[in-house]
Amino acid sequence: MNGVGERTGNANLVTIIANLELKLGVEVLGRERLARLTETAHFVDELLNRAPDPRQPYVGKLAFTHKGGLHAAGVRADPATFEHVAPDLVGNRGEMLVSELAGRHAIEEKAEAAGVEVDAVRVLEQVKALEHAGYQFEAADASFELLLRREAGVYEPLFVLESWRVIVEQHGDNEVNTEATIKIRVDGERIVRHAEGNGPVNALDTALRRAICEKHPHLADIDLVNYKVRILDEAKGTGAVTRVLIDASDGQDVWGTIGVHENVIAASWQALVDSLAYAEQPSRVRVLRTESADTSRFADA
Repeated sequence: MNGVGERTGNANLVTIIANLELKLGVEVLGRERLARLTETAHFVDELLNRAPDPRQPYVGKLAFTHKGGLHAAGVRADPATFEHVAPDLVGNRGEMLVSELAGRHAIEEKAEAAGVEVDAVRVLEQVKALEHAGYQFEAADASFELLLRREAGVYEPLFVLESWRVIVEQHGDNEVNTEATIKIRVDGERIVRHAEGNGPVNALDTALRRAICEKHPHLADIDLVNYKVRILDEAKGTGAVTRVLIDASDGQDVWGTIGVHENVIAASWQALVDSLAYAEQPSRVRVLRTESADTSRFADA
């Protein structure tokens, strides 16, 4: 499964099964079970504590992802122009990435999937300004949906932040110790929690969960499956702006969030809060086309 194997890996059964069934007409699982291929592939990665490969054929998050005006327009007119099979056949879904290259229609589709109404032109201007500042929503779909909800006036934060603090210290040649303290208000109640961790982000994450999971216990099941840091203006050295990307998962779905700041811990905090706030949104299942793809159009692909 997923090509996992010793040293160089094995042939990926996920891709082989889909190829046999959809390309060669050999019944392996049957269409009903094949529709659970993406779910099963991600479940295996979850058991192995691996982040799902977003570029894996058929089941990867990017397998049916589209970006750019003309490309996106072609998919809207006829998905078969850019998708070799209908994504729902393997339990995946198509997605339109949002960036400064995206058009108004991409914003409108994202807003419709989130169940909100926004001024697409104004949101597009915001996206351009934010990307100029270092944000990149192609890998942060959850942060973009939260932006839409803020613009629509329907975003309800998990908490009101009073303060957070992280202390990292080392005595002599001993191990490095990290601890975090956060002070927040949830439903008017002031909550203060302290936690230690193997790093500043881990300590912040632990302290935040201890605070908000008392009111939202199911958030304890959200795992951070990937954490990436990128330096945006390398010429400034250690004073450079950093971009932090976090992938979170509930064991079935995976979503991305972003934070940008001169301070890498502050950028991490932004992405961390978004990853948990998104899990509380009314609907985390986005329908990216108003009509499901007509699978007959892929018969001769």
